[in-house]
Amino acid sequence: MNIQAYVSGTIWLLPYAVSLGGARFEARMTIVRMADGSLVIHSPGPLDGQVREWMHSLGRVAVIVAPGNFHHLHVAACQRAFPDAETWICPGVERRDRTLHFDGVLGERMPVSMQAEFEQAFAQGRLMAEVPLLHRPSRTLLLVDLVERFGDCTPEVNRALRIGMKLFGMWNRPALAPEYRIAGWKNRDAARAALERVLAWDFERVVIAHGDLIERDAKAVLRHAWRAALKPRGSSIPQ
Repeated sequence: MNIQAYVSGTIWLLPYAVSLGGARFEARMTIVRMADGSLVIHSPGPLDGQVREWMHSLGRVAVIVAPGNFHHLHVAACQRAFPDAETWICPGVERRDRTLHFDGVLGERMPVSMQAEFEQAFAQGRLMAEVPLLHRPSRTLLLVDLVERFGDCTPEVNRALRIGMKLFGMWNRPALAPEYRIAGWKNRDAARAALERVLAWDFERVVIAHGDLIERDAKAVLRHAWRAALKPRGSSIPQ
């Protein structure tokens, strides 16, 4: 059980191993405790008995969130562990897993229990989609694939991942996931507006699913990582 306390009494992180096309790296599940003591599970990962017991001791799991359309694989197992929790998904998850039961789709709506503490936006790529979430009390932005940050200090990555990230110009350089950069946006103007909305929020740190956390100059790091997507239509800039 590798639970990492992040924001004291409020946010915990649980990294877990991922293998994709020969590349090995870590993903990250985030647990947020709200003011009433209930929990939000953001981007669920594998749950063993110890983790389940720890979560039960921490508080009542109120909401399970699948914040990206590539971050749903462990949702059903999480539902079985916490059957009383609501499940809310990023648009597109319902097409990737047609057997998954859920209570609502994030975007315009949000669970009532989260509304007092969270802000949301929606970024729709042609291949990937994501709902960024801001936890206002802790000033923590929660992302999954809108930024990946791999480099010399990133633990648990293999040679294939390093080679791939260097080929994409992403090693030691935070950037959009390759799927966004290759496939592009479903509606570029809407995507730019969503990212600008996120940058207007009040946050000081960013928890991401893959790679090193962003804890210094968070807005400047994101603006640089998103600079191509933030350019007006017709502008050209290397990604």
